[in-house]
Amino acid sequence: MSGASVLYDVPGPKAKARNRIYSVIGALAVLGLFAFAFLRLNSKGQLDPAVWQIFNYAGVRTSIRDGILTTLQVFAVAAVLSLALGLLLTVARVSDHKPIRWVATGFIELFRAVPLLITIYALWVILLTSRDALGLTGSQPQFWALVAGLTVYNGSVQAEVLRAGINAVPKGQREAAYALGMSKTQVMMTVLIPQAIRAMLPTIISQLVVTLKDTSLGYIITFEELLYTARLMSTNILVNGNDTYIPVITVIGGIYVAMCLALSALANWIERRGRRARTGIGVAPAAEPVAAADAAESAVPATDAPAATKD
Repeated sequence: MSGASVLYDVPGPKAKARNRIYSVIGALAVLGLFAFAFLRLNSKGQLDPAVWQIFNYAGVRTSIRDGILTTLQVFAVAAVLSLALGLLLTVARVSDHKPIRWVATGFIELFRAVPLLITIYALWVILLTSRDALGLTGSQPQFWALVAGLTVYNGSVQAEVLRAGINAVPKGQREAAYALGMSKTQVMMTVLIPQAIRAMLPTIISQLVVTLKDTSLGYIITFEELLYTARLMSTNILVNGNDTYIPVITVIGGIYVAMCLALSALANWIERRGRRARTGIGVAPAAEPVAAADAAESAVPATDAPAATKD
């Protein structure tokens, strides 16, 4: 039997020629679509050099910088809190006590099912109505509503990721830990969770990238993060009577892509570092031959009695 795949038939000469024709037609269609978009944008004045000169203004650069810092601030707080909440929900999810397990399961399923935008908006309304009681001022209701929404949603997702990692650990390791007299807490914290985190690290980082992108939902509650800043700039800055949506969207989109790629690169670096980490007990260096011989001689017990002789 040949090594060809059995999942599909190998195309013949006619099929290969037909596929080439389809590829050329598809490429021409894509190029035509790009050419049409380019001509339309050019006719609307979106590709004029004067429109792109707005990024040379100090005020525009300051607004973009402040938006990036605000976005990263929300992401940092939400990422830490979501990981902590995910760890807590994971422990509760695999608990032996049914009430705790039911509460954790209901919490996870609820906030995974409700759209994140609705969660953020509902939390914003609640914080606005109780702002005076909580002592919140300025933009703090928007900030904490966005952080809380990102935390409960991504924490629920991270909990399921960690639970999958715990279930992937071989049961023999858990049984061996119990056989050594370790408690359930010790088994969870020293055997299961470290291996689950290491196994699911790519998925955890991928969800953190989602958290970073979801910070853009703060625009719906008028929180001045990067996307809201871009929206204000594109509507308030006019060049020759034309708006600046295309330049602003292009630059802001590039910034989001750069931040997500940087986070993904960090994840890959952490994963490589984890694979190169030394584990186990190091091997003791071999002893010198002379030193080994002296040690062997000193280990032989000395006897004072003379050896017995046969008459």
